[in-house]
Amino acid sequence: MNQQLLAKTFVELADNLVADFDLIDFLRLLTDRCVGLLGASAAGVLLADRDGELRVMAASAEQVRLLELFQLQNDEGPCLECFRTGTPVIVPDLTREVDRWPRFVTAAHRSGFGAVQALPMRLRDEVVGALNLFRTAPGPFDPVGTLVAQAMADVATISLLQQRSTHQSSVLNEQLQTALNSRVLIEQAKGKLAERQNIDMEQAFTELRGYARAHNRRLSDVARAFIDGSEALVGLGS
Repeated sequence: MNQQLLAKTFVELADNLVADFDLIDFLRLLTDRCVGLLGASAAGVLLADRDGELRVMAASAEQVRLLELFQLQNDEGPCLECFRTGTPVIVPDLTREVDRWPRFVTAAHRSGFGAVQALPMRLRDEVVGALNLFRTAPGPFDPVGTLVAQAMADVATISLLQQRSTHQSSVLNEQLQTALNSRVLIEQAKGKLAERQNIDMEQAFTELRGYARAHNRRLSDVARAFIDGSEALVGLGS
């Protein structure tokens, strides 16, 4: 495990304790680092909205985003179980869980995944979502890697919950709703950019994110400008 990158990751996850941090980019950082540091094939994050319903907020790859959506639509899968119980759900071999989650297991295999672990994003008794790590090949998960992943989820959760103050208990819910709206914009921009450049959705996201970071702008603002053409985004989509 890259110790320097691990230390940097914890700093980055804790350095978002500001009122206007970009939640979508923050959660994507979490999923990307889980893949880069822990050997996961892919990762995703589900967070609860103001009504307590889980939403897909970040995914390291498009097939994971679709698989997470499948879980929610079918009300079945390890990530839902993890969120509802507030405890980790570790499945080294999905073929052994066909009776438990028949539709999810079929969809996971179709997406190329053979193992999954879902870790709660919680602080004490408050569970705000789940961090989900997928592997293509079945087999036991490294206990140390699981501890590190849970620690990353815990730090991210603290960063999210820190956004609330004693006098503003609704700040996090409002922020999550804003992030959900931003997610729609970003998905639309990804689709438009992918079609224009004849690239896949993941490459389109990488270009949008790279442009936003290079110009010190919020990802959602870049997505909105690209969709409505309200300004010239030189070098993006050309």
